[in-house]
Amino acid sequence: MQQFIDDNQLVFQYIRGDENALAILVQRHKRKIYSHIYLIVRNKEITEDIFQDTFFKVINSLKSGQYYEDGKFLPWVMRIARNLVIDHYRRVKKMPTIPNVVNSEGEETDIFSILPIEQNDKYTIEKSEFKKTMRTLIETLPDEQKEVLVMRMYYDMSFKEISDFTKVSINTSLGRMRYALINLKKMLEEKNVEIPV
Repeated sequence: MQQFIDDNQLVFQYIRGDENALAILVQRHKRKIYSHIYLIVRNKEITEDIFQDTFFKVINSLKSGQYYEDGKFLPWVMRIARNLVIDHYRRVKKMPTIPNVVNSEGEETDIFSILPIEQNDKYTIEKSEFKKTMRTLIETLPDEQKEVLVMRMYYDMSFKEISDFTKVSINTSLGRMRYALINLKKMLEEKNVEIPV
């Protein structure tokens, strides 16, 4: 039985010239990375392009000695993939709508975790309706506010990353996020929408 080699050892072997080590890494993480991209873009061709670009960037970074993520290969690759997805949406000048949040592990989670909702078993229907309402309201936010909210909650980006992508200061990004949440709260109140508790 073949001994399991961890990601870090494989990265080291690849940097030292073992091409097979990269093939093992790609095979090991392909499904998770591909799913992570697809859950955001919802388009097979774009997903395949971004997936290939991700590993092209991984190879270049490894070969040029720009890999410093000791023991954190998968989160590092996920960040590269996420940044390429953002680049794609910036090129086409359209942020996606919000089906669900995808965290850094490529798993679908919930954008509404930012709101003070206590979770319990008896409000599933109300919560489902609330989510639909929230998605509709988020789509009506001014573009700058929606962009920051989506990047922060949907892409799990730090405010530093958001400010780099949007070419504004961190304080401006924080301000846009604050106004987005204030506007959402105001719209919920105007529509008499109760947060399920």
